[in-house]
Amino acid sequence: MTERDEWLTVESLDIEAQGVAHNSEGKVVFIEGALPGEQAQVDVLKRKNQWEQATLRALRRESSQRVRPVCPHFGLHAGACGGCKMQHLHAGAQVAIKQRVLEDNLAHLGKVKPERMLRPIEGPTWGYRLRARLSVRYVAKKGTVLVGFHERKSRYVADMSECHVVPRHVSDMLLPLRALIGMMEARERLPQIELAVGDGVTALVLRHLEPLSPGDLKHLRDFAAKHGVQWWLQPKGPETVHLLDEGGPELAYTLPEFGLTMPFKPTDFTQVNHQINTVLVGRALRLLDVQPGERVIDWFCGLGNFTLPLATRAREVLGIEGSEVLVERSRQNAVRNGLGAKASFAARNLFELTPEDLVSFGAADKWLVDPPREGAFALAKALADIAPAAPAGWAPPKRIVYVSCNPATLARDAGLLVNVAGYRCTAAGAVNMFPHTAHVESIAVFERS
Repeated sequence: MTERDEWLTVESLDIEAQGVAHNSEGKVVFIEGALPGEQAQVDVLKRKNQWEQATLRALRRESSQRVRPVCPHFGLHAGACGGCKMQHLHAGAQVAIKQRVLEDNLAHLGKVKPERMLRPIEGPTWGYRLRARLSVRYVAKKGTVLVGFHERKSRYVADMSECHVVPRHVSDMLLPLRALIGMMEARERLPQIELAVGDGVTALVLRHLEPLSPGDLKHLRDFAAKHGVQWWLQPKGPETVHLLDEGGPELAYTLPEFGLTMPFKPTDFTQVNHQINTVLVGRALRLLDVQPGERVIDWFCGLGNFTLPLATRAREVLGIEGSEVLVERSRQNAVRNGLGAKASFAARNLFELTPEDLVSFGAADKWLVDPPREGAFALAKALADIAPAAPAGWAPPKRIVYVSCNPATLARDAGLLVNVAGYRCTAAGAVNMFPHTAHVESIAVFERS
C-alpha cells in the first residue's frame, strides 16, 4: 500500500497519459498528472491487488517537459474539462510518447518489430479540431446553461467559456451558444450540439427531443446570421439530420494534392484534424506506391477519403464498407469527382469476413485498410487463413498500408499478418491526429514476397 508521505519516482506514461510508478512494495501506481522522471506524493483513489490508481498531491524534481497548460479549464481539479489529458506535457514530447506506445504495442501484443520507424506525422497543436460533440445542459437551479465537453471522469458538463483545440471562431461562440440555448423554450430538451467545420463552412447540429417552436427557430436563424454558421437539426437518429434552411454553401473538405472535393454531412465520420488528414492521405498513397496498371481494394472505405485519391493513381479501385448508405454516398462522391469509371463500391459486414469473401472480391495488387477502433481482425484472420495456400486465380496483395486509430488492435492484426500470413512489417509510425489527448493514431506497411 502506498503511504501518504512516500515519494514515488515516475518511470513512464501509459496509453491514458497517466504516470506509471512503483511503490515501496513493488506495486504499480498509476498517477494522473505525473510525468516521467518526476517524484510525486499521491492520494490513492482506488486499490487493487496488482495496482493502485492515484492523483498527484505534491511534486518535486519536475520534468523538463512539463509546461503550463494554455487552457484555464484543463487540470485535475473537480470540474476540470476532460477533453484534453496532456496539456501539461510539451507537444513534442507528446508525439514521442505516442510513438513509443505504438512500438510497445507492436512488440508486446503483436510480437512485431517494424524494419523502419517512420517520422511521426505532426501538425498544428491548437485550433485543429474541426469535429466535436458538445454536450448541453440547462441547470435550472442556477438559471444557466453549460455547453462543452464532459468533466474529467464524469458525466457532468464542464463549465467552459473557451476551448483552444477548436478553431478560434468556434471557441468564441461558446458563451453566445449558452445564451442562445438559455432563451429557447426547448432549453431543457436540447442535449447536444455537434460541430463540423468544412472549407469555409461551420455547421452546428442541434439535437432536439421535441419539435421546435417558431420562436426557437427564429432564435437559431438570428444566431446563424450573426455568427455565420449553418444550423442542422436532428430530431431523432443520425438519419434524421437536415438543414434548417436549404440553399446555403456546401459542407465539404478538399484534398488539394489530388484535386478532390469531398462533400459530407455534419454527422458523417470524417477526420477531426483536416491538416493531418491531408498529409496522412498523401503519405499512405506514397507508401502504397500504386502503379497505373494495378488494382487496389480499400477496406473500410467510408466516404472515399482514400478510395478517390487511389482512383487517381490506379487502374481500378474497389471500396468496401459495411453500410449500403455509405457505399451510395461514396459512389456519388466518385461520380462528382469524375472517377466513377475507376472507383466501384460494395457493402459487406467487414467484421464477419471469411476467406471465401476475399476470393469473391477478386485479387488485388495492394490493399488500403482503415478500420474503426475495433480493428480489422476478421480481415486479417481471413487473409492469414488463405494466404499460405491461395486458390488458383487469387493471390494475396503484395503490399498493405494499414491506417489505425487504436495501437492495440493494430498490433493484434499485425501479429496475424506477420506471424501467420507471411508478411513483413516494413515500416510504422505515429500520427498525431489529436494533440493534447492520449489518442494514438498510426500507419503501418506490410509486404509479402
